[in-house]
Order: sequence, then structure tokens, then C-alpha cells
Amino acid sequence: MRKMSRTRPRYCIDCDRPAVKQPLGYIAPAWLPGGHLQTVWPALWGRKALADSVLYRRERWTTPDQDFVDVDWLDCAASESSKPLLVLFHGLEGSSRSHYALAFAGHAQRMGWSYAVPHFRGCSGEINLAPRAYHSGDFAEIDWILQRFRAQHHGPIVAVGVSLGGNALLRWAQESGSHACQTVDAVAALCAPLDLAAGGQALGRGLNRWIYTPMFLRTMKAKALLKLQQHPGLFDRAALLSASDLYAFDNVFTAPLHGFKNTQDYWARASAKPQLRALRLPTLLLHARNDPFVPAWSLPEQTDASAEVTLWQTSQGGHLGFAQGMPPGDLNYLPEQIGAWLERHLK
Repeated sequence: MRKMSRTRPRYCIDCDRPAVKQPLGYIAPAWLPGGHLQTVWPALWGRKALADSVLYRRERWTTPDQDFVDVDWLDCAASESSKPLLVLFHGLEGSSRSHYALAFAGHAQRMGWSYAVPHFRGCSGEINLAPRAYHSGDFAEIDWILQRFRAQHHGPIVAVGVSLGGNALLRWAQESGSHACQTVDAVAALCAPLDLAAGGQALGRGLNRWIYTPMFLRTMKAKALLKLQQHPGLFDRAALLSASDLYAFDNVFTAPLHGFKNTQDYWARASAKPQLRALRLPTLLLHARNDPFVPAWSLPEQTDASAEVTLWQTSQGGHLGFAQGMPPGDLNYLPEQIGAWLERHLK
């Protein structure tokens, strides 16, 4: 406990803290108390409430390794437009139909922006072809996707990464350094597990182990088994089936398929937190300190990041929740706040 306490931020999010700039204060509605409810309710209700209001057009892009990435467009003419383009990278096992993706689609529509959601491999409803999937540090995939957007879009581009997608987007920006500004104007990472070991351990403990871990493993194992049918001998089937947490799953599947020695190596090398000082373009990091997936003690301080980084840390919100208003609530808080910040950084 003493060792952990030294790594925790030395301040309270609700105190006067000029080092961390805040959005318009988020206060969860009284009917939605606690990080778990603030996480689960928006994910369940939001998708149902928003699904019918968003229509996408799908494009399939062939990757350099002859696989494919499916991109869902809100604006069919986005590639010919000079309007701002918002690109959203979804979270673990997410898609363009995730509640946060639908909420951002609605906001982009109201703003008159183009909007696109590229799917990580295997997340568009069809298993991909290559002997790989996706992971939290997949900056090469992010680079290929963003370069293609840049080549075909005439206007400014901003990118939002959500949870796993947020960490991967930051890893791209870190690896790109000053060249990132030539591709996008600004990036935002929402509820990203910047310390993958801290996030993985949190999901493997307590209520998280019984609420969220089985949900993720159910779809991840099913996709991995389809991958094994495509590529027999790719990994140990029995070890995969016996995996009871993300650590074990990553050790059998994610790490070895993507060039890492094991889970420890993957989580260490893919985490964005150690390289936040390498960011050279406007970057927003938003977290809720009651996020069940991302422990508050693991969140960065301003001294961990470059001057280009803005930290927003709210006391409430859960993991990608941030519902507001009367029941059943609306999910406009995140897209409105993030959208306004991004708009201020358009070139």
C-alpha cells in the first residue's frame, strides 16, 4: 500500500487544481449513482435510444496485408468535402453501433461535420482474414487508416479514440511525433487505459471480474476460435478456453499474435502513459475518477505530459457514461464537450 500511495495523484479532483483544466462540470443525475451504474446504464439504454436515428454507409478498405477494414460513414460525400472530418476509433469489442459512437454521430450531424468510424479488425460483424486481430497499441494500423483519410479528405481532420481506441490513437501520435500534425489537427482520448497493467488488473478483480470480464471474453473468445478455424495451429485452443480474465486471454492470443512476448510485455510496450511527453499536437485526455475500468490512482498528472496535452478529470461519469438529465437520460455531454474542444483546434 505504501508503494501504491506514492504513485497516486497528490490532489483531489474537486479541489482547486490549475494543472488540470476542466470542462463544464459534469455531475451525474441523482438517479444514476456510482461508477458501475454510470457505466452500464448508458451502454444499455443509449444504444437502443440512438440506434434508429443514425444511418451509416459502409466502405471496405483493403489493407496492405490483403485483409480488410470496414469504415462506416455518416456523410456519404465525406471524401469530397472540405468540412471537418471527425474520425472515431472505438473501444474493446466496440463498433459504430456502440452508444458513444452513435452519440458522436448525432453531434457531428448537428455540427455539419463529416464523421467516420473505422472498425478494428473483426469488429465490423465479419471476421477478418489475416492471422491477427487488434490490440491497444496498434499504432501502425491507426497510421495506415489516418493516412488514407488524409489522402482522400480535403478539409481538417480530428480524431477521437475511445477506451482501447484512445490508447492506440495516443500511441500513434507518440510514434509520429511532430509529423502527427500533418495528418490531423487534434486528438482526444476518452477513458483510455493509459496504464494497461492497471486497467487489466482492475478488470480482473471484484465486481469487475463478474460484470465486465465475462462480457468481453464471450465475444473475444468466439472471434479467436473463428480465427483458429481460418489458421489451424495459430494458438493453444485449450488454453484460450480456460482463460478466465484478460491477462490470460492476452497471454494466449493478443500478445503472441501481434509480436509481443507475453501479457506483461504487451501491456508495458503498448501503454501510452509512459510517453505522454512525446505528444506534439493538441491532445485532450478525459477520464472519470470513478471509472471501474481505469483506476483513479493510475491517471496522469500534468507533469507526466507535454505542454500540448490537456487533462480533464471529472469525479463522476463512469466508463464512457456521462448521462445527464431526467430518466432515461441523454448522452450529449461527451460529444458536446469534446466536440467544442476539437473545434477550437481546427486549422
